[in-house]
Amino acid sequence: MKGKIAVITGSSKGIGRAIAIALAKSKDYSGIVTNARYQTEAEAVSDEIRSMGCNSIAIQADVSNEKDCISLIRQSVDHFNRIDVLVNNAGIQEDIPFTETSLLEWSKVIAVDLTGPFICSREAVKQMLKQANPKGGNIINISSVHQIIPKPHYIPYATSKAGIEMMTKTMALELARNNIRANLVAPGAIQTEMNRELKENTKLMEAVIDKIPMGRVGNADEVANIVEFLASDKASYVTGTTFFVDGGMTLYPSFLLPSSHDLEKHKKKANS
Repeated sequence: MKGKIAVITGSSKGIGRAIAIALAKSKDYSGIVTNARYQTEAEAVSDEIRSMGCNSIAIQADVSNEKDCISLIRQSVDHFNRIDVLVNNAGIQEDIPFTETSLLEWSKVIAVDLTGPFICSREAVKQMLKQANPKGGNIINISSVHQIIPKPHYIPYATSKAGIEMMTKTMALELARNNIRANLVAPGAIQTEMNRELKENTKLMEAVIDKIPMGRVGNADEVANIVEFLASDKASYVTGTTFFVDGGMTLYPSFLLPSSHDLEKHKKKANS
């Protein structure tokens, strides 16, 4: 067991699955812990990882539940003896107008997207401090461009992402002397199950792409690549930072004016 041990929450599909596979492929890891609310879903990804020659176990846990979060970390340590990397990826969102958002809906999203990462990180850091590993530990929180971009109809989601940004920065500052790093990866529009409506709605897809300077949505592997970097020793001097994986969505694309070439093309088209 010379390689690192990583725990990835919400790793049965989408970005979480891509992260688990990317870390396993990197050969820096002796073990990957996958997680989902349903054991069979997490088990399928662990099977795939084991077929690649990397040890892996699947642990069922609902990260909105404190006991489940504590159990997830405890079972990971019981099996692999330590944790080097925790990736808090599990997340949900609900499309509800502000005035129709009930306390139940608010609490459900906040519990998964903010409270869960807090509890999992707290328990993982306790273990990292016990390990006395000179290379420390690593917490990577999967946030969103909506930690800085407001998202109407998604107030609990946007609030949780703004909260996880400050939580991560504060963790990074407090834990820096222990060589435990904490960073954020904030995806923009990524083609995943959570954003399946983009694939099904052409007009919506076009409206989203208009807000992306690179002119396309991203894929889960492009997010996983950044997580792999942050989890590696190549990022050993990086902490308290957000890496936006958004095709430029956070660059105020509304200020992108047409080039003279584009204007000339438009003029010729109008005159033809």
